[in-house]
Amino acid sequence: MVWTLLSLLPNHFKIELARPPQPSPNRNWENVGNDKGGTRYASLPQINRDNVKQLQVAWTYHTGDAAAFGTTIECTPIVVDGVMYLTTVKIKVVALDAATGKELWTYDPGARGVNRGVGYWSDGKRGGARRIILATGDGRLISLDAQDGKPDVTFGEQGVVNLRAGLEGDVSKLQYGSTSAPAIFEDLAIIPIINAEAQPGAPGDIRAFNVRTGKEAWRFHTVPRPGEAGHETWDGDGWKARSGVNAWSGYTVDTKNGIVFAGLGSAASDFYGADRTGSNLYANSTVALDARTGKLKWHFQTVHHDVWDHDLPCPPVVCTVRRNGKTIEAVAQPTKTGFIFVFDRHTGKPIYDVVEVPAQPSTLTGEKAWPTQPEPVKPPALEPRVVALNDLTNISPEARAYMLEEIKKYRFGKPYLPPSVEGSVIAPGFHGGATWSGASFDPTTGLLYINTNNAPFLCKMIPNSSGGFDFGGYTYFNDKDGYPGVKPPWGNLTAVNLNTGEFAWRIPLGEHPALKAKGLPPTGTQNFGGTIVTSGQLVFIGATMDEKFHAFDKTNGKLLWEYQLPAGGYATPSTYMVNGRQFVVIAAGGGGKLGTKSGDTFIAFALPVKAGGTVQPYAR
Repeated sequence: MVWTLLSLLPNHFKIELARPPQPSPNRNWENVGNDKGGTRYASLPQINRDNVKQLQVAWTYHTGDAAAFGTTIECTPIVVDGVMYLTTVKIKVVALDAATGKELWTYDPGARGVNRGVGYWSDGKRGGARRIILATGDGRLISLDAQDGKPDVTFGEQGVVNLRAGLEGDVSKLQYGSTSAPAIFEDLAIIPIINAEAQPGAPGDIRAFNVRTGKEAWRFHTVPRPGEAGHETWDGDGWKARSGVNAWSGYTVDTKNGIVFAGLGSAASDFYGADRTGSNLYANSTVALDARTGKLKWHFQTVHHDVWDHDLPCPPVVCTVRRNGKTIEAVAQPTKTGFIFVFDRHTGKPIYDVVEVPAQPSTLTGEKAWPTQPEPVKPPALEPRVVALNDLTNISPEARAYMLEEIKKYRFGKPYLPPSVEGSVIAPGFHGGATWSGASFDPTTGLLYINTNNAPFLCKMIPNSSGGFDFGGYTYFNDKDGYPGVKPPWGNLTAVNLNTGEFAWRIPLGEHPALKAKGLPPTGTQNFGGTIVTSGQLVFIGATMDEKFHAFDKTNGKLLWEYQLPAGGYATPSTYMVNGRQFVVIAAGGGGKLGTKSGDTFIAFALPVKAGGTVQPYAR
């Protein structure tokens, strides 16, 4: 059959029908986290630690919509039956032949901003309905036919649901939408939400919609109303019309037990909470909900009354832990504060003890900082949470001398130091610790792989005319040359054994070429974009400011292969198999918070094809 472009369609469609499922062996990557629990683990050993040095570019796809600077791509492509689905710089949805990179169809929703991927749903019937679900930053939920990219006219209004509809009050001019992929469970799409990080703002409620009709199925109030559990943690009327408290980074799902998990953000406003005194549930909490009804099963708050923007940056990973001869169904929650909390996924009970440690009082009028903060006894903190004099940079005598003078201007040296008028040195910084890219998990070993940042910020508050305080802006605690003002490494990749609560290995992630040229060892760099792990004994990650894509030995962290990308790979890769050939793909979009040059490329890598058109045999 010859597949041709359809005519007589609106201009925003460019369509070539997605080809039917390909012959096996195919291995899909159907969710941004591969499985719905977000492990990002692939049982694909064709590319392995013995042959990974042979990887070469199999194909590239240019989105054609990037600027030279300032734009980025954070999308993890999904792959289903030989077809890849991704979002571009300007949030076009594209279907590609996953073996060749050939464009099959595109859909332009006319949205802008950041997007980390799409959801996929099928009715499970051969030749049945298959849908790509896109949630946009401007507040739309869109259902597309996976075969041709046309909107599903039976979903919402001609394929589109207005997510602002049904919210209380007038939110028409307020920020409300989504930057992360919906979680798909049975016939439900559970939607991540971005909203204002200051007042006024829209609510951060968790909402699920029917994938077939677009109708809202359930809603969970992330700021509990009177009569709901947790309401007592808000003093007075501090709960009313409260923004923030949103699962902006997405969800994971335990499909076996029908539980959806979220890591919730901080309550607005991020850095001053005089109008929201109390511990503020369910802000900064891991929450477990019945995936079919939205009913709360359990919660755990990782930061009380947050004034550091230390929202949970990612959903927890659904995993299994072996402790004292028992197998425990668990979830592991990475945090911006640099900790990993590990919970029994049924009860929310921490698998490793959690202690409340003293925190510092606020010096700002009206602010009531919480007197303690929770810390797990295991695993160890992934990054420092204090900057003392001994922690200041040692990359050169000049840099250290500069920082010794600079730090005298600010409050420093104690954990959980609240924002102040003088300015407080905050560690880990506002970018973590962990970031939105979260972690991957190998179920065969119990190892969790996570990349983190060690780049402190300054938090300075400015008195305003109403008697309160405004945030003075995002300012790094850097040396005079723009490097973090603390000792490296400034970025790390860590393998954490969840069965023991100890690190299996830990390495600096990335390097600064200018410092390397001066003879410094790898310093690590700030990084955005996560890991995946495979049965080929490999961990793949881009993420670093040196714009490289890396493959590490998952058993010891040894670098086995790297590739210089055309722009930073600030996204999480995916891996899949088509017609017996394994591919690894990553977006090279650059830009973003790290400010390097922007790009527009998706690059797929594979082993070279041997004579006769074959790669090495696939190990079943």
